[in-house]
Amino acid sequence: MNDTPSRESLASVLGGRKGAVDASLPPVGFVVGWLAAGQSIAWGAWAAIGVAVVVGAIRLARGDRARAVVVSLAAVIAAALIALHTGRAQDFFLIQVLSNVASALLWAASAAIRWPLLGVVVGLLLGQKTRWRKDPALLRAYSIATLVWSCQYVLRVLVYVPLWWTGQLVALGVARTVLTWPLQALTIAVSGWVLYKVLPAEHPGLRLAAPEPEPGKGQ
Repeated sequence: MNDTPSRESLASVLGGRKGAVDASLPPVGFVVGWLAAGQSIAWGAWAAIGVAVVVGAIRLARGDRARAVVVSLAAVIAAALIALHTGRAQDFFLIQVLSNVASALLWAASAAIRWPLLGVVVGLLLGQKTRWRKDPALLRAYSIATLVWSCQYVLRVLVYVPLWWTGQLVALGVARTVLTWPLQALTIAVSGWVLYKVLPAEHPGLRLAAPEPEPGKGQ
């Protein structure tokens, strides 16, 4: 009889791709508005904000938190204002470029100091808080899998920066879409595989290993 508990997949814990898909729509709206109005940044900005409002309303209707919706809308408005201020359409993507640079550094640094962000996120979602750090095998696995997430952001930076620098707005919009939920789905799949590859075969997985019973107890 096999008493080893079934392992929980990383994808099932982190959830679906709805958020990533929603985030890719306002940038598409900006590019489409910009093209349709003869490369007008103002029209592109209004199109992006309009799409963000519609997406936000749909998210609220399906039960998403109002705070998350407001933050997403504020990010789109900020991106639009930056492009309007600089007069460069590609600057609509400047926040995205900088956030990916920061994320790549942050995720890599978290693994280096043994506070891997993947473990922090999954621990919170599973209600473990930071207890997973007491499991050496899980800490090591999370640290290595976190580097996979850092590579995700590095890849985006390598693609976004040249396109932003040369002002290739349409290519930026395409890259933003391709490197959002498809790349995120791939990252979840690869990091989940890496995590379980690193863990010992007898380890229960994302759930903490059961503590050894103290002498004289449980007998």
